[in-house]
Amino acid sequence: MTVSDDPTPTDPVVLSDFDRGVLIGLLIGEGSFGGDGRQPQVTVRMHTRHAALFHWLMGRFPRSRLYGPYHHGGRSYYQWMARGEVLVHDLLPILEAQLSPELDGHAHDRLQMMLARYDAVIARERSRPVRTS
Repeated sequence: MTVSDDPTPTDPVVLSDFDRGVLIGLLIGEGSFGGDGRQPQVTVRMHTRHAALFHWLMGRFPRSRLYGPYHHGGRSYYQWMARGEVLVHDLLPILEAQLSPELDGHAHDRLQMMLARYDAVIARERSRPVRTS
């Protein structure tokens, strides 16, 4: 089940300093920087008891996707995913500006590996105009 099936174009994401701090902390602690072999993605998977946090993410990144809740193997969780336009135009500028090796070397290295592995895909997406409402 997908909670957000039809993300719509929106104005560029503008976050408060508090929002940026929550986002960066969440992604350092729980984020996965990777991809599916064709395109990069940032994913957060956590227990359903964190539903309010996932809805907070969706409020700030409405073009991202929220999947779940999933219930199997004795676990219940949501999965939030940013890829494509929302990743490149909305999330990466924040991560590239805020996630430094001094803040968290491991998370920074994971981000850099994703950027290197998917550099051509990211460059293509950056060259496209941003859709706005």
